[in-house]
Amino acid sequence: MTATGRSWRDALELTVQVPGDGEVRSLAHPSLVGVPEVGDEVLLNTTAWAQRLGTGGYALVVAVPDRLPPDPAGPGHLVKARYTPMQVSVQGVDEQDTEHHAAIAEADDLGGMPVVVADLHSALPAALIGVFATDPDLRVAYVMTDGGALVAGFSRTLHTLARSLAGVVTVGQAFGGDLEAVTLHSGLLAAKHVLGADVTIVTQGPGNLGTGTPWGFSGVAAGEACNAVSVLGGEPIGALRISDADPRPRHRGVSHHSLTAFGRVALAGVTLVAPRGLGSELGSQVDEDLASQPERNEVVWVDTEGLDEALQLSPVTLSTMGRGWPEERAYFLAAAAAGRYAAVQVPLPDET
Repeated sequence: MTATGRSWRDALELTVQVPGDGEVRSLAHPSLVGVPEVGDEVLLNTTAWAQRLGTGGYALVVAVPDRLPPDPAGPGHLVKARYTPMQVSVQGVDEQDTEHHAAIAEADDLGGMPVVVADLHSALPAALIGVFATDPDLRVAYVMTDGGALVAGFSRTLHTLARSLAGVVTVGQAFGGDLEAVTLHSGLLAAKHVLGADVTIVTQGPGNLGTGTPWGFSGVAAGEACNAVSVLGGEPIGALRISDADPRPRHRGVSHHSLTAFGRVALAGVTLVAPRGLGSELGSQVDEDLASQPERNEVVWVDTEGLDEALQLSPVTLSTMGRGWPEERAYFLAAAAAGRYAAVQVPLPDET
């Protein structure tokens, strides 16, 4: 290892000299491998780096062989990234030996809590901005599913937004949040009953796997997230993936990802939020795309006054699929509109 770079949450950038490849852009998660130092030899997994992936295009440090971290001593017995060489034990909010076990064991309802569901991690800051631009006093939790990055510490967005969030819950195989949960269901209950969230946002972690086929994309889990919200008595709100900048026809207008996840997988229904102010051409296309949604999905057009200005003040760089603001204005405006709609759906105390 020849140099270190930026660090955040549970991530450290470093430069590694690899014979035959030269300097390789690398990343270590100190909670897993310790803190590499200049001069260390490190074992790398170069899978993502070799493919030059946009979101996760790092070589990842598997180990610092000459200076291994101490063996984990607990607490907790939830194993995540199970049966991989990097599996990790964490303490789950829903396991028996935690202070929150009784609350999660008794909880069975979200009390109408609005939950914004998006398929991409990049929607998180825009949805949060939409909530706070509407009601800055609300408590907002984030539940990260395991469709993208498993390590919450990989996300620079979460590092920057930490002060704005009531907390982060990592569910399924994902780990590294303020709270750990076995399932999305128990993670949602933890957001409500442990973190005291008024609104929760659910997305996969950074990164998205897609194959250009109707069903082969990790964002299909957004529909299953809506089902979980409905089962638990929450209000699922779909943040639509909308674009007039994406060169791929399947993602222009309302992306087929949104149409499939919300229209075919979310069987209990979801409120789909479309933002006003898209312009006549894109607005008409969005209206046409949503006309084919099943009757169980209500389409609501939300006023976006003030959201453009709020998005421009984002504390994190807004970027999706390598494109930022204002190139992908429609995408971020849609997520912010979903956040705005969620903010006005928060039940009053006597309604819960």
